[in-house]
Amino acid sequence: MSLTLYNTLTKRKDTFQPIDPANVRMYVCGPTVYDFAHIGNARPVIVFDVLFRMLRHTYGAEHVTYVRNITDVDDKINARAANDFPDLPLNEAIRQVTSRTEKQFHDDIAALGVLPPTVEPRATEHIDEMKRLCAALVERGHAYVAEGHVLFHVASMPDYGQLSNRTLEEMEAGARVEVAPYKRDPMDFVLWKPSKPGEPAWPSPCGIDTAGRPGWHIECSAMAEKHLGPVFDIHGGGIDLVFPHHENEIAQSRCAHGTRVMANVWMHNGFLQVEGEKMSKSLGNFITINELLATKAFGASQWHGRVVRLAMLGTHYRQPIDWTAERLVQARATLIDFAKIVQGAPVADAPHDEVVAALADDLNTPSVLSIVHGLAKSARRNPDQAAQLNATLQFLGLLGGETPQELNAGVVTADIDAAKVSGLIEARSAARRAKDFKESDRIRDELAAMGVQLKDAKDPKTGEITTSWEVTS
Repeated sequence: MSLTLYNTLTKRKDTFQPIDPANVRMYVCGPTVYDFAHIGNARPVIVFDVLFRMLRHTYGAEHVTYVRNITDVDDKINARAANDFPDLPLNEAIRQVTSRTEKQFHDDIAALGVLPPTVEPRATEHIDEMKRLCAALVERGHAYVAEGHVLFHVASMPDYGQLSNRTLEEMEAGARVEVAPYKRDPMDFVLWKPSKPGEPAWPSPCGIDTAGRPGWHIECSAMAEKHLGPVFDIHGGGIDLVFPHHENEIAQSRCAHGTRVMANVWMHNGFLQVEGEKMSKSLGNFITINELLATKAFGASQWHGRVVRLAMLGTHYRQPIDWTAERLVQARATLIDFAKIVQGAPVADAPHDEVVAALADDLNTPSVLSIVHGLAKSARRNPDQAAQLNATLQFLGLLGGETPQELNAGVVTADIDAAKVSGLIEARSAARRAKDFKESDRIRDELAAMGVQLKDAKDPKTGEITTSWEVTS
């Protein structure tokens, strides 16, 4: 079965042909460990976990190398460390912040059914590789040294901008670039910079006599080369990384090694919104994975990690996704139903062929889930088919032996306050009359998270809408 993937670099869906089928190689940008990962960060983790599973199924688990890095040196880490541990030396404070944040990241994504990558390199363990890249770029005339910095000279690469499909002039007009007197050109970007007193610092490359630290982009180029080679199969990440991060990775790697590409296929997942709006702390809709799993901060309910995963896979990875409580409610009800069907069933040797075929079409998870619903319907009538449904759900990472009761943990179902429900329904009706549909939807989602489903009925004579409700979970 051939695997087709949409390639951001070529702007089309192509048949995937690995460089070496015995060692299929993929790199995905991982977290910068200064704060808990938010639900937007969870999307690429889940998407590329699905691709990792598909590659393992197609080529064999021992023939796939998946690298997802940890960025543990960054200005945001320094700022968080100074804020959270003001009485500690900065380097010790940084160790405290990065260790606790990395552990939380691993705990959170494990709950989402995510497999560990083959290799998880840390930036601070690859400083020598970064310095060698800097030196190679200077030697080849693609970078220069200025006031303790090593900077990539964008004009030295004629086809810079292929990934984002923008000309240098367009990028200059739209980019927020640091204006610095030591730059030859405003678009030139930092490969290495001087460290401030107390910050993490290493001996600098290229004859610079002051200590310094790497820029963000050079980190991924160095780690990818170390573990996958100068050219590899797939590079992934969120759509927000196309420019400048991935564009700059390509520039560094290609110019340092003299290669035509850095990775043959570039894949990017779409943006995530929360209840129709961009997620931001100022709007009060910033949600971490941990808050979804461990608190009732979203939708008045805790959510099992497998439920979060199913809700995420309901939209194709390249499309934007609107993250709502209603989406999670529906995913929970569906997954509980699946768990009831396969409870006590054995696990078949392989997932269903139609599911694998749908995944082979650029990870078409909406089609996958439609097929899975059909498998569940058949298994409900014929329990002998539950084994293959079970294998399929485990292949997708949607179940790992959880019971229906475990998936339902944290739901507010007992002793539902009818007066409270009636009050919320009246408030929703008032919001609808005022055409405040955002508030109306918010109340609907709050009720859904409580296990209350609304049914609106319009009187054909008067046109008035009445609302009834029932407990669904």
